[in-house]
Amino acid sequence: MESGTDFLQLDPASAPARGLTGWLADGLRAAIIDGRLGTGASLPPSRELADDLGISRGVVVEAYQRLKDEGLVSARPGTGTKILPYRQKAQQKAQHRPAPEPPVRLGVRAPGLLPLRWREAAALDLSPGVPDLSGFPRAAWLRAERHVLTHASVGDLGYPDLRGVGWLRTELAGWLSRTRGLRAHPDDIIVVTGVAQALTLLAQRLRARGAAEIAVEDPGSRGSRDLFEYWGLRSVPVAVDEHGLRVSALRETGPGVRAVVLTPAHQFPTGVVLAPERRRDLLDWAAGAGAGGLIIEDDYDAEFRYDRAPVPALHASGPDHVAYAGSTSKTLAPGMRLGWLIPPPRMHADLLTAKHAADLGSPALPQMVLARLISNGELERHIRQVRKRQRTRRDALLTAVREHLPHARVRGVAAGLHLLISFPGLSMPDTEIAERILEAGVLVHPLSWHCQRNEAPGIVLGYAAYTPDQLSEAVRRVASAVS
Repeated sequence: MESGTDFLQLDPASAPARGLTGWLADGLRAAIIDGRLGTGASLPPSRELADDLGISRGVVVEAYQRLKDEGLVSARPGTGTKILPYRQKAQQKAQHRPAPEPPVRLGVRAPGLLPLRWREAAALDLSPGVPDLSGFPRAAWLRAERHVLTHASVGDLGYPDLRGVGWLRTELAGWLSRTRGLRAHPDDIIVVTGVAQALTLLAQRLRARGAAEIAVEDPGSRGSRDLFEYWGLRSVPVAVDEHGLRVSALRETGPGVRAVVLTPAHQFPTGVVLAPERRRDLLDWAAGAGAGGLIIEDDYDAEFRYDRAPVPALHASGPDHVAYAGSTSKTLAPGMRLGWLIPPPRMHADLLTAKHAADLGSPALPQMVLARLISNGELERHIRQVRKRQRTRRDALLTAVREHLPHARVRGVAAGLHLLISFPGLSMPDTEIAERILEAGVLVHPLSWHCQRNEAPGIVLGYAAYTPDQLSEAVRRVASAVS
């Protein structure tokens, strides 16, 4: 079962045997004091937080009451529990934060991975990275859009701030603080049209500064690798094992490699989490690489976890060396083209210049709608629903694999929206395996598509877009193809 919650990365396994209420109150209080929970932010409903943590609702209610007694939160019927102004912290921020720079008025086209004939031949497209588009929250989006159009000023519909709509950046700063452990100011965030644009802007900046190579996970995302190579950066493979990217192998790539892109919260395609000691070693590597040392963190599938504790973003531990990128492509829909980039401060101005050259700023109306969905809690409620639905689909897929492919090895089970399946003892290339599976009406990715060096044959299949019955049928077809 799921352990812990994305909210502040709270994990009851870290609580003392006795004093669970104090542990929870202390964690919430610390987040209020250090600014992760800002004024006006809402605490989760007590029942939902208790369910996520696997504890009694009474513990949550008592912890909230302690914060209320301390004057840190308010609780009113119909509005929930909200954070009150914390004056000491606000004064500290006012004293120490430099005045923001005035705003400057300032896509990628990644090569297609799949031949069109493959998609047309598949009755069931289990390509990884395809979300459940039927689950898009149409009613919530429509309500939010009506609200935005009712209250938007004439100026709101003009050319947007290059960094993104201020309302969205403020909401994102709070949301990413609560759910991913980031400590970013709204002025640090650049709204982009998805992770692909974030990687494009970073690639252009690296090339402009003379970089010719970038380290990538192996196996790792073929799409990201193709994107960097399109913009003139040669991909240098770095092996991944059960603890994530091997930092010792990264160090062996030599002084010419001073940037690396990785998926530390849920590695694609293996599903492993970057181990704590690897995280520390990676940050040490970046610091030792000089002024150009850069870690690009693609926070892939971080919202979807089922059987493991939440993992905070790497950016929180090294904001001067980590460029953090995320999007709504899996939580809402890729067609929304909504994402965010939080680069190291030294890169911010150059990236805004590149953003200006690319598109003059991301569309304002969808940004304001997303801001509304975050502010009223609709986005988090939607993610909860999607997570429960995807857990059910994951379970159905695993049950079918155990029944029809009992000798297969399955990885990436604990989180995400895809699985990696290998077939010990099967000697044929995985491209041939995938073609046989396609003949049975199911589209999957051969693992070799996402590798630069030799890897045991396997297939990568996504399960987000299909019902449990459809997934069971897909596995039966896969089994018939490889038997």
